[in-house]
Amino acid sequence: MPPRRRSASGNRGVRQRPNGGFYAEIRSSDLRLSLGTYDTAHEAARAFDAAAWRLGRPRLQMNFPDVRTLQQALDLALPPHLNSAQDRAEHSALQRRLLVAQEDERVMAEWRRRHPVDTAYEQEYWERRREEDTRRRREERLDRRFRKALACAQADLVNAGGRSFFTKEDERLFDIWLSTSDDTDDDGGVDDWSD
Repeated sequence: MPPRRRSASGNRGVRQRPNGGFYAEIRSSDLRLSLGTYDTAHEAARAFDAAAWRLGRPRLQMNFPDVRTLQQALDLALPPHLNSAQDRAEHSALQRRLLVAQEDERVMAEWRRRHPVDTAYEQEYWERRREEDTRRRREERLDRRFRKALACAQADLVNAGGRSFFTKEDERLFDIWLSTSDDTDDDGGVDDWSD
């Protein structure tokens, strides 16, 4: 029987997992023995070689034929990563969340297929909301610009020695105070502009 071909990872008995890890396994007669998951293909290949030594395979069927003894192979092979009960519980919880999300997407797709009028109404509603939000933000931005321009004009008038046209209760006075921080007295209060 010819030796098995090397896998896509470049090593015998090593496959790359979708999550980026490398899975090592070896066949013994009709059994497939799992050797665990490793961070690199090199570590998984070393684990394969250690198992091949234990099974009495010839060195030509190993990934690293330069290893001369079983003890050398065992010393170079890292132990497999063990999955703890917590790892299994986290994986199960993640799988449940993924299944729920997939089922939710399937149900929503079915609902959109069965109720096209409701779907159109919902899309119209969200489009209207986006337009209203855009309009509201645009109005707020214009109002801020107007208030800032008014405050700057007032500050220029006061700095030039003129009288303020705001009363102390006017909220635009606060804008002037914010935009002209050098108009505070030594105590940190606002100078009296409305004399």
